[in-house]
Amino acid sequence: MGTAGRGVRDKPPGQVAPTLRIRRISDDDITDMKERTRIEPPMTDQQIASVTIGAPTRIDGPIRLSDPDPQWPALFAREAARIRSVLGQLVQQLEHVGSTSVPELPAKPIIDIVLAVADSANESAYVPPLEAAGYVLRIREPDWHEHRLLKGPDTDVNLHVFTEGNVEIAQMVNFRNHLRRNPSDRRLYAATKQELAARTWRYAQNYADAKTAVIEEIISRIADKKHGPQDPPGPVDPVLSRKCEGSLQPDLVSGFCPASYGTATMEPAHLVRRWRR
Repeated sequence: MGTAGRGVRDKPPGQVAPTLRIRRISDDDITDMKERTRIEPPMTDQQIASVTIGAPTRIDGPIRLSDPDPQWPALFAREAARIRSVLGQLVQQLEHVGSTSVPELPAKPIIDIVLAVADSANESAYVPPLEAAGYVLRIREPDWHEHRLLKGPDTDVNLHVFTEGNVEIAQMVNFRNHLRRNPSDRRLYAATKQELAARTWRYAQNYADAKTAVIEEIISRIADKKHGPQDPPGPVDPVLSRKCEGSLQPDLVSGFCPASYGTATMEPAHLVRRWRR
């Protein structure tokens, strides 16, 4: 499964990309999701050090969460423009994810962005242009979906890079969309984050790993609600809404302008993600 080859690729100049489509999850998808969902074990100190470029940043204390900030969508929009300006057609998909992408959620004041490229293992294609723009490669995980993470130049950004169609992208987007639409799970996730953040952690990754159980619980409800009534769409990022041109309207779930991102079929998530850093 996956969506490789379905993104914007070699689009002729002047041609408007198709409207973003969110694929409905089938009964077979739900069965597969329930059978394959697994919680990944927490990362050890040795594992954290082995994937970090440079010394891992130690916290040795609680995690600082900020109240929801209406400027977070604007910070994402600025970074998205910067990334697109340096990578151009290499960008297959670009999404604001994580807690700063969900209204009413407290969050670490870090903008999480997921970038899909043709091959995330091919660092020479995209890392040098991003480094020239001020990004710094900090995480390299060849054994975990060929995940790469870069830090932003002048805003606290986690830029997650995966190969186009990787299931982790769908999982991050599906989880974000559900929290935008579901107030009760949004409150549960917020309360869990606040309780865990108050504890003492050596690394931010330890805090991220501790959230896995509640993430699994929420993902299981996403599957179970398939035949239930639909929640109303959550609010979209206002900055992105204003950027839609002409008669185009932002997708009510993702908040993104369809012409900017082309056809992207969102697959259901299969692995409970270790919500990293």
